[in-house]
Amino acid sequence: MLKSRTFLKKTRAGGVMKIVREHYLRDDIGCGASGCAACGSAHEGPVLEPQPLDRVSSLCPQPHYLLPDTNVLLHQIDVLEDPAIRNVIVLQTVLQEVRNRSAPVYKRIRDVTNNQEKHFYTFTNEHHRETYVEQLQGETSNDRNDRAIRVAAKWYNEHLKKMSAENQLRVIFITNDRKNKEKAIEEGIPAFTCEEYVKSLTANPELIDRLACLSEEGNEIDSGKIIFSEHLPLSKLQQGIKSGAYLQGTFRASRENYLEATVWVHGDTEDNKELKTAVSEKMLKPTGRVVGIIRRNWRPYCGMLSKSDIKESRRHLFTPADKRIPRIRIETRQASTLEGQRIIVAIDGWPRNSRYPNGHFVKNLGEVGDKETETEVLLLEHDVPHQPFSQAVLSLLPKMPWSITEKDMKNREDLRHLCVCSVDPPGCTDIDDALHCRELENGNLEVGVHIADVSYFIRPGNALDQESARRGTTVYLCEKRIDMVPELLSSNLCSLRSNVDRLAFSCIWEMNHNAEILKTRFTKSVINSKASLTYAEAQMRIDSATMNDSITTSLRGLNKLAKILKKGRIENGALTLSSPEVRFHMDSETHDPIDLQTKELRETNSMVEEFMLLANISVAKKIHEEFPEHALLRKHPAPPPSNYEILVKAAKSKNLEIKTDTAKALADSLDRADSLTFPYLNTLLRILATRCMMQAVYFCSGMDTDFHHYGLASPIYTHFTSPIRRYADIIVHRLLAVAVGADCTYPELTDKHKLAEVCKNLNFRHKMAQYAQRASVAFHTQLFFKSKGIVSEEAYILFVRKNALVVLIPKYGLEGTVFFEEKDKPKPRLTYDDEIPSLKIEDTVFHIFDKVKVKIMLDSSNLQHQKIRMSLVEPQIPGISVPTDTSNMDISEPETKKKKLQK
Repeated sequence: MLKSRTFLKKTRAGGVMKIVREHYLRDDIGCGASGCAACGSAHEGPVLEPQPLDRVSSLCPQPHYLLPDTNVLLHQIDVLEDPAIRNVIVLQTVLQEVRNRSAPVYKRIRDVTNNQEKHFYTFTNEHHRETYVEQLQGETSNDRNDRAIRVAAKWYNEHLKKMSAENQLRVIFITNDRKNKEKAIEEGIPAFTCEEYVKSLTANPELIDRLACLSEEGNEIDSGKIIFSEHLPLSKLQQGIKSGAYLQGTFRASRENYLEATVWVHGDTEDNKELKTAVSEKMLKPTGRVVGIIRRNWRPYCGMLSKSDIKESRRHLFTPADKRIPRIRIETRQASTLEGQRIIVAIDGWPRNSRYPNGHFVKNLGEVGDKETETEVLLLEHDVPHQPFSQAVLSLLPKMPWSITEKDMKNREDLRHLCVCSVDPPGCTDIDDALHCRELENGNLEVGVHIADVSYFIRPGNALDQESARRGTTVYLCEKRIDMVPELLSSNLCSLRSNVDRLAFSCIWEMNHNAEILKTRFTKSVINSKASLTYAEAQMRIDSATMNDSITTSLRGLNKLAKILKKGRIENGALTLSSPEVRFHMDSETHDPIDLQTKELRETNSMVEEFMLLANISVAKKIHEEFPEHALLRKHPAPPPSNYEILVKAAKSKNLEIKTDTAKALADSLDRADSLTFPYLNTLLRILATRCMMQAVYFCSGMDTDFHHYGLASPIYTHFTSPIRRYADIIVHRLLAVAVGADCTYPELTDKHKLAEVCKNLNFRHKMAQYAQRASVAFHTQLFFKSKGIVSEEAYILFVRKNALVVLIPKYGLEGTVFFEEKDKPKPRLTYDDEIPSLKIEDTVFHIFDKVKVKIMLDSSNLQHQKIRMSLVEPQIPGISVPTDTSNMDISEPETKKKKLQK
């Protein structure tokens, strides 16, 4: 049956276009109930159980299915995900509404429907002849959809009676809309609110804790008192934005101080530009207040329960691990069980007469301090997707055993004869890249960078591609790797392991012996790596006086060219910065850290880096040449002059001059900043310079005009060399493949707006991955010092604050804060000088880069926020005792005013 709908649409040119939309109605859409004779084999895949006795409800003792409306799916998704809830009918009408209103909830409900054990069935009621309803004249879309849901619920109950005379199966309509529920009951449909139904499940009392609290009022004793001013309605916000009275932007709370935040204003009007210019000239920041919220970004939060002192109370406060989030009021019957546990809580709302937002319990992760629990918290708090890959994703992987076929060899160059090898950290299984170097007959050198051809296995738009795009990057923790792609690809079929044939995308240069590029070409290829080496093994071969095999000869050639390339980059203004990286040595049985060292860098680290940089630059030029509007590039903005103030002042305090006019001026200044009596000074300056830098970001070439990469001193740059662990590289591979005629394009690849959205997600995922990695290092550092006890080590002052010193301990690559003020105790005489910069404590003056000795120990006074505590050992300050408790201390930032933010 075909229905059509005609309407008129005005075009941009002022004309009128007639649009006819056809809507097909069918009779062969199954109800999803197993054993339904009326539907026969109309339904496919996982279906509703014939006798759903998985739950017993005091409201409906007989077997039944559930049919929730849109708001139940949106607000009670945690209840629906619980294993106790099975056999649920999800209507097409509901699913479409959820998709339009919340992408995260839509994904969660799709995951549930794909889980065969849950028996969730998606019924396409909008295309079923007996359940489709047309919108009535004067009827709103919302009312029409409510009616469509009730029609489907009624049809189901009538349809299931036909299965057999003895059949008592019913469909219960779940809605929190009072009017919709009343209409359903009037029409003979069994209907309950979600709370009524959940409380009727006597065998599953724990489900009550997962109910979202949807009350509009708070639970304060004086509930009439308005604590927060009310936000403006959406209509007024839109008017204000349009008139320019209000600015729309993204709110970002400071990770260091929850009382401070910035708002990144959307758009780039001339008024905004003038404002920004005036502000930067005066070195001030404009301030404002939040008048309304257009879209919230609430997520489940990890933390601990603060049990109420009132006996038998079900209301308790939850303290999130993220200090930027306020405490959340929840109701739970499991308070005694949940004490001392890491739990997840979701926010449901924040009434204006409540000091705290309302929320509900979601999940118990485990005991505080347990390694697996803390890793799970770390991943959740940094929004790192880490769930197992879905069956839909895994079904797209090649069937094993897999091998390269004749068809695969078409449009590929066979490079298996070349002496290719890889050089990586020890234990690396996801080998993205391999190298070769050989002398040609004309006396020149051929150098090749061979990158895993991941785009061969991940085709545009399928479930594997979508999941890789969502994850964005592989996340490396101290003891765990969260892969962007399934392990079969990351550690096997895509990994360029030695002595196996692998598909690659090769960038090959012809160079002279001065590392000048004469020719560049790109080709899809097949390689067979002759060796998988660590940096130490490759260095040993290069330095060996006895080894002269083809692999070693290739490495020596690469190393010689790399040194020339690096020298040229530095001469052009590329920066050589420093950031202390640590490596943990783990106990083989307990997997606890038993040693902590800074990572050792060798010539071979630099050798690999130089050719990766060269490949990325070469590919960036090629894809931008072919796709000037649609190339995915990476830029590193130049820092504003104000960023360098601390570096310039610190150098000046040591009688050194740092110039920051250009990247080259900075690089030259750092090279000259040496001291015979203080060899570590240059490293400290480079560490400080690193802190002055801006974040490098991905962007679409058609959406920006500034392509420059400040740190590399390169006019153009991209990421091509790590497609196993970065989705950006997969997009770049696809662009390059089209550019060299090795693959065909697809619409999304040449849509700059969609590419800009991809870049936005990649930048977010990359930033969160960095935060997660740092958090992992911090946690394992705590474990190390927990077993180590109190340790004293030499340190250097990296920053001075108004009441503290921030120090760096070179031995461990560890940074920490030494406090000199403690609440409720006599305060020492502190004098802070921003110009030098220095901090005078009583009569002792401390400058940036001064050498000190500190005591290190683990502070466990706050179970949720355990941290490394440092105290000064040398030089000793007369009359100053070392603080014994840092749990109530606060570090003061110079020139920072703390202003309370509105809710």
